[in-house]
Amino acid sequence: MNTKFLKLTTKAILLFLFLNTFSFSYAQTIESPKTEYHFSGSIGATNNGISFIPTFSLGKPAAIFTMSVGSKKLSFEPELRTSLEGKPWSLVLWGRYKIVENSKFKLNIGAHPAIAFKSVVLNNAGILTNTIRAQRYLAGALSSAYSLTKNISIGSDYLFSRGIDEGTIHNTNFITLNTSFSNIKLTDDFALRFSPQVYYLKMDAKDGYFFSSGLTLSKKNMPISISAMINKIIKTDINTKNFVWNATISYSFNNKFTKQ
Repeated sequence: MNTKFLKLTTKAILLFLFLNTFSFSYAQTIESPKTEYHFSGSIGATNNGISFIPTFSLGKPAAIFTMSVGSKKLSFEPELRTSLEGKPWSLVLWGRYKIVENSKFKLNIGAHPAIAFKSVVLNNAGILTNTIRAQRYLAGALSSAYSLTKNISIGSDYLFSRGIDEGTIHNTNFITLNTSFSNIKLTDDFALRFSPQVYYLKMDAKDGYFFSSGLTLSKKNMPISISAMINKIIKTDINTKNFVWNATISYSFNNKFTKQ
């Protein structure tokens, strides 16, 4: 990882902290003497790590760590994925801003630097050694959701990613149309969430259409949930598996506090 990228990442984090501080100060001065903050996240283990873009999977068991800290409008949301052997898979440092958020409509923007880790074999004077190569990306995203009812919503996401290093995908466009059916009551304590989506993915000259869906089982007042996900090719010339799935168990936490 070179010095230029470290400087760029540091500047991005410092800019986020500055904007976050400004947002906190503005909210306290204009809106209310109290500002609410949140600190939330999850820790999960899965039999097959599936990426944020479901087309790609690790092909082996993985651990997933997510976190979100910030105010009502602005948040910092790092994500770390590793194999259960401890080898890193990806690190994403999201910064997100809520442009609109009300009972019917939500519109968010986000950006991040990211590192994807790839295992490679190097030949050094006839000696083969395994090493991990870091590939750097910068991305921006826009997401929206509209509530049809209390528990049913439709939405769309767009993500553009730019690969920095040689050997990366230089331009990635990811567009989704999704639906969420939440709080599907099974009993007084157990409920399901069903989240199907279709999406278009273009990676440099190659592209394709896909279907993916997630199903989550949760228990009232319990931080542990179980989920499953599938991804299926509709039509593509991208070299990927026709069908992948996983099952995940997660522990989630969500804390809120106010600052005078």
